[in-house]
Amino acid sequence: MRLVFAGTPEPAVPSLRALLDSPRHEVVAVVTRPDAPAGRGRKLLRSPVGALADEHGIEVLTPPKAGDPDFLRRLTELAPDACPVVAYGALLPQRTLDIPRHGWINLHFSLLPAWRGAAPVQAAIRAGDEITGASTFRIVKELDAGPVFGVVTEKIAGDDTAGALLDRLAVSGARLLASTLDGIEDGEVQAVPQPADGVTYAPKVSVEDARVTFTDPATAVDRVIRSVTPDPGAWTEFRGERFKLGPVTIVDEPPLAPGELRVERKRVLAGTATKPVRLGEVQAQGKKRMAATDWARGTRIEQGERLS
Repeated sequence: MRLVFAGTPEPAVPSLRALLDSPRHEVVAVVTRPDAPAGRGRKLLRSPVGALADEHGIEVLTPPKAGDPDFLRRLTELAPDACPVVAYGALLPQRTLDIPRHGWINLHFSLLPAWRGAAPVQAAIRAGDEITGASTFRIVKELDAGPVFGVVTEKIAGDDTAGALLDRLAVSGARLLASTLDGIEDGEVQAVPQPADGVTYAPKVSVEDARVTFTDPATAVDRVIRSVTPDPGAWTEFRGERFKLGPVTIVDEPPLAPGELRVERKRVLAGTATKPVRLGEVQAQGKKRMAATDWARGTRIEQGERLS
């Protein structure tokens, strides 16, 4: 099939690679978000998906909006049979959805109808789900509500961060997307409507959502931190300044007051509403990221001081 692939960030790259490697399909163009400023120099950088397309000499389309008339005209000229989508990052109006004859086929990193929205992996970890996965579905006007072609499941490990889990799902999801498109071409797969029950939503995670509250139980503290690692990154405050936190380990020891720090030779503990947690990597304001024990050695922490 003739494909126009839509995607932007790194997790979409394995899917584009899988389709480029497929002998059955031809990627005739890529749609991605416009180049964005990054780094200290704020230079405009191509998205990871756009950069891969450039390497393969594939046309890259960067419309300001997916309903842009010039974009719609070019998409019509390209005459795609289907438009696979992975984390494109923009809403698709109906006039755009109507162009490919097989529609826009989205790879979403959850087991729909669970965790519709922008941050399904983060939401699954934060909620303490034991199983997640990826789904392919036909995009409709309602958010992530279209009929599902196929799913793949993935167990969530007790130490999984959002980054690690998304890396695995990006790979297994790429295989699912390729096989879904194969099945559509062969007429062997049919999209099944999502059930009305079990719908949950996962909106984009804000910096404020990544704030750690040590008055929560240790399990909640652990899940929140892992769910926002590496992006946008967990944080709290120490001595009135922002203090970033990497993943922690729950320890089975007598409780400390919420946020209270206890510095030992080989570890630094912080209290929660239940058990303490052992801090991993931390980053104080204006400092580099480092092991909590190294940070504590250079900081005179007074008895009773807390993370808040």
